[in-house]
Amino acid sequence: MPKRNQEARKLVEPGKIYTVEEAVEIMKKTPAPKFDETVEVALSFDVDPKQSDQNVRGTVVLPHGTGRSVKVLVFAKGDAEREAKEAGADIVGSEELMAKIEGGWLDFDAIISTPDLMREVGKLGRVLGPRGLMPSPKAGTVTQDVARAVKEIKKGKVEFKMDKQGDIHLGVGKRSFAPDQLIANLRALLEAIWRAKPSAAKGRYVESVSVSTTMGPGIRLNPGEGKPEA
Repeated sequence: MPKRNQEARKLVEPGKIYTVEEAVEIMKKTPAPKFDETVEVALSFDVDPKQSDQNVRGTVVLPHGTGRSVKVLVFAKGDAEREAKEAGADIVGSEELMAKIEGGWLDFDAIISTPDLMREVGKLGRVLGPRGLMPSPKAGTVTQDVARAVKEIKKGKVEFKMDKQGDIHLGVGKRSFAPDQLIANLRALLEAIWRAKPSAAKGRYVESVSVSTTMGPGIRLNPGEGKPEA
């Protein structure tokens, strides 16, 4: 194990549960690599991922963004096309863009579509679905208000969705962020996770939460972090 990893692990006490503030403080103390690491959150849930009514899914606007620029593509025509461009969308169009995607072009990070184009966009499901790029009403990416959707994504709106193993992994910022920025982003995500609790979910709901930098050790948080006060 590289010396830097050994030094980082010494800062984390095995089995200890940390507060968000303590976890951020530890991440800031770990030896830094030559690149700006992503701060990542890993959550496991006490739900059955095979049951659709127990799926954990939602969106959250991270107060300080993700630390990376997001290239947004919008499928729109007419006034909506103009509004998307004015709101800062990077790529706007309709059928010609769909044809490019069908041919393998994927030079974008997020897609928004107006409802009237979803019949055609739906045909791209086999390309976009496995990459998590398919627009959906639940994520707010199928909407007539494309300007608002573009601005939210540019500000740091991210979608979280449980995988087949019942886990969620999400980046919530960069190591270079100020401590208070990382704390605010982490709290925003954890609160959103609790707001997204399915009514069919019983038991503990959040089984475990850990946070880490890309190369750093996992730091366990209280699974109840972000839970609304009774």
